[in-house]
Amino acid sequence: MVDDSQPGQEILLVTGVSGGGKSTALQVLEDLGWETIDNFPIRLLKRLVGGSEDNSRLAIGVDSRTRGFAPDEIIALFKKLEQREDISVTTMFVDCGSGELERRYNETRRPHPMARGRTAMDGIKAERELLEPLRRWADVLIDTTDYSTNHLQQVVRERFSDEAEPRMSITVTSFGFSRGMPPVADLVFDMRFLDNPHWVEGLREQTGLDEAVGRHIVADPGFAPVFDRILDLLREALPRYAAQGRSYLNIAFGCTGGRHRSVFSAERAAEALREAGFSPTVIHRNLGSRPADPLERR
Repeated sequence: MVDDSQPGQEILLVTGVSGGGKSTALQVLEDLGWETIDNFPIRLLKRLVGGSEDNSRLAIGVDSRTRGFAPDEIIALFKKLEQREDISVTTMFVDCGSGELERRYNETRRPHPMARGRTAMDGIKAERELLEPLRRWADVLIDTTDYSTNHLQQVVRERFSDEAEPRMSITVTSFGFSRGMPPVADLVFDMRFLDNPHWVEGLREQTGLDEAVGRHIVADPGFAPVFDRILDLLREALPRYAAQGRSYLNIAFGCTGGRHRSVFSAERAAEALREAGFSPTVIHRNLGSRPADPLERR
């Protein structure tokens, strides 16, 4: 008989496309206290799970490089494990767009594990076809196409942290419209109505984290009345989101290039939210991008 007073062992199967970020996800899980094993031989899995006396959380990474990798067999095995009362099973699939994967492989000059002398895109297509059953079956799907490494790390922390009293996780992101919209945003505020510091001598190479840029933005007569209303909206809306059971809320501030107005606004908003009792995480998606006149003209 299973002792209901003790939680069963948590098993998290982490899989996904090569180059999508599976290794990064496993590293974050390890930081959160999970025991992690990557590319573990599937045939040994039955011996590994269910034998932990301390009910530790175990994250197992598998992909096309894993010995004995066969998606249908893996699904069948984990379905059997799901029937056991002493084990809790979850599957996470880390995906990424084919074009972005090709860019990553070309940038790092690493061969795709399934390319076998062909192009990286050939390997990506072959692997995607192989993994499709696992992707359809997964409980959690994370698409890293537009994620930086830091963004992926934050998403994994939000979803698998074991805080005793979970709170709504708030992310405040800055971004540049000319560099693409953020992939996940519940509330988006366009700060392009403000004077652009990019065109001010001495401010172009600086960012919204620098005091001189901040003074320039605050001096714009349109900043205070609009930004105060944004803060009022956030203070009013966030508790209502939390009351509806939201686990995650993503707030995004955008400007043209993502280096000045959006960065400053995101920092100021996060500061105000902390004063209101929230604990936002700030991500500046395009802060490291080089200044570019053609982009700022868009």
